[in-house]
Amino acid sequence: MSALAAYDDMTPSDAERWMQAMRDRAEAALDRVLPGADASPPRLHAAMRYATLGGGKRVRAMLVYAAAEWAAAAGAKADEGDLDAAASAVELIHAYSLVHDDLPSMDDDDLRRGRPTVHVAYDEATALLVGDALQALAFEALAGSSAVERIGTRVALLAHASGSIGMAGGQAIDLDSVGKSLTWPELEAMHRAKTGALLRASVLLGATAAHTPARRESDALDRYAAAVGLAFQVVDDILDVETDSATLGKTAGKDAMNDKPTVVTTLGIDGAKALARRLRDDADRALDELGNGVGRLRDLAAFVIGRSF
Repeated sequence: MSALAAYDDMTPSDAERWMQAMRDRAEAALDRVLPGADASPPRLHAAMRYATLGGGKRVRAMLVYAAAEWAAAAGAKADEGDLDAAASAVELIHAYSLVHDDLPSMDDDDLRRGRPTVHVAYDEATALLVGDALQALAFEALAGSSAVERIGTRVALLAHASGSIGMAGGQAIDLDSVGKSLTWPELEAMHRAKTGALLRASVLLGATAAHTPARRESDALDRYAAAVGLAFQVVDDILDVETDSATLGKTAGKDAMNDKPTVVTTLGIDGAKALARRLRDDADRALDELGNGVGRLRDLAAFVIGRSF
């Protein structure tokens, strides 16, 4: 039996308590990083806080903390403030992407995390500025690291994951794919950019906060992150078919309504679930190469992929 499969039968105890503690930690870190709602200009700052706080799974932040625990087990303990900055940075980039994705010119959605999207709660112009400001704030947070010698490398890592080769490029492919049938390799490439790139960056930011992994370790971390990143989108597509809007916190079936290709439309529901299980095994095998300290990374892979099973 896969080592990761052992988490299937665990009671809601240690792993869930740790994840909730990390969600709370990330929320507190974001609250500190974001300007106060009454700071000038107050409407923009209130909207930034609305877009970022009080919701979300915080998977990206948890990956930062989990990867840092792996590094700490090898004797490379990172500064706690640096970890909070990295966790905040990836969550701020994610929040900005959601605000912009929901705009009428993009996915035109009115529900996110169980409440009105930013352009509905405020207005479209404010939503644009919220996304712009959150993106800038993410890099400001990361640039404040105490590990001065690592700032350039880590900023470049986040920028690459967020830009035209990563998340923004994946969204561009997504928008260009409306009404088209994509092959699985084409769809996989889109998801690895749109969703997977930032998840991969989260793992690497946590793992490299206090040291530079050996090439073998970097390769294993990258394969783990790639598997979890793609699995996250696969499971999202499954849930979009099998779960209602109230449970999802966003409009269920939106991609189908917009005639967008998904993992389910490309592979079928059974094929999508089989793929999620294969990706879980891929993540498991990658972690087996990393030695001690991978327990939380295992927990997160089980959580991401177990949301639909």
